Amino acid sequence: MERKDLQNALAYIEASLGEPRLMGQAAEQAHFSSFHFRRMFGILCGVPLGEYIRRRKLSRAALDLKKGEKVLDVALKYGYGTSESFSRAFRKFHGVNPIEAKRGAPVKNFAPIGLTADGESTMSCEIRELPAKTLVGFKTHFHGAPFGEERLRQEHAFYERTRGRQWLLFGAGGGRAEEYAVLSDITDEGYDYEIAYELDEWSQRAVFDRAILGMDTRGCGFEVVRLERCRAAVFSTEKSVHPVADYVALRTALMKFFSDYDFEFAEAPERVVYHWHLPKKEERYIEICLPIV
Repeated sequence: MERKDLQNALAYIEASLGEPRLMGQAAEQAHFSSFHFRRMFGILCGVPLGEYIRRRKLSRAALDLKKGEKVLDVALKYGYGTSESFSRAFRKFHGVNPIEAKRGAPVKNFAPIGLTADGESTMSCEIRELPAKTLVGFKTHFHGAPFGEERLRQEHAFYERTRGRQWLLFGAGGGRAEEYAVLSDITDEGYDYEIAYELDEWSQRAVFDRAILGMDTRGCGFEVVRLERCRAAVFSTEKSVHPVADYVALRTALMKFFSDYDFEFAEAPERVVYHWHLPKKEERYIEICLPIV
């Protein structure tokens, strides 16, 4: 997506906050499908498209109320069917109800996003055909966009509270299992995040067989994860003993990279591959693999 296309879409959103088909029309302004535009918006702006529009509507609504407009008129103006549904959403966002806002109570302000051309990206990527994979893993659901600080906070917490399950699957692979993070079912509200390991065929069966494993893993939420062959844009950290810090920086840098180069995402899971178990620890690295058309 070119920077000017995103700028056009942002300007259209700001001028059309009351339109009923705003997300689809914004995607048309950027000359992309609705799916691809939502995905790119989350990467470039760090907030899901639907959430961005909701916050802008409620921020503008608060200003309109302070100017003296009636609650029902403002509710209808920004696409809420009733004053009650508007009031619930308004209070959840601002912490006060519309009447209190009209009387001068403090409200939040979520400012519109603005983009500036501030130089060229020097990040490089490799276009690669990824093979089909069968993994074993366990998942949870994250909220928000797949990029940005919110993703990193949830990711850190998920890894911290599931150490036992990670060790079990890693051990099932004989201490050599390749570790993956798999992101799927991405919507404006959130996405599924799965920690998974590449095990050989016997180990895949053994994880689910109490007679072989010596314990019942039904409470662990383990499942088979099948990834289809796909083309992907692959970004890698520098090789080091501890590449996690570089991984965090890489995820942040991707937001600028995708504002400078034109990719169209495929509707397939994102893969993050952790290359931990190498002959030399200083050669460890992490790959982010984004499926593209």
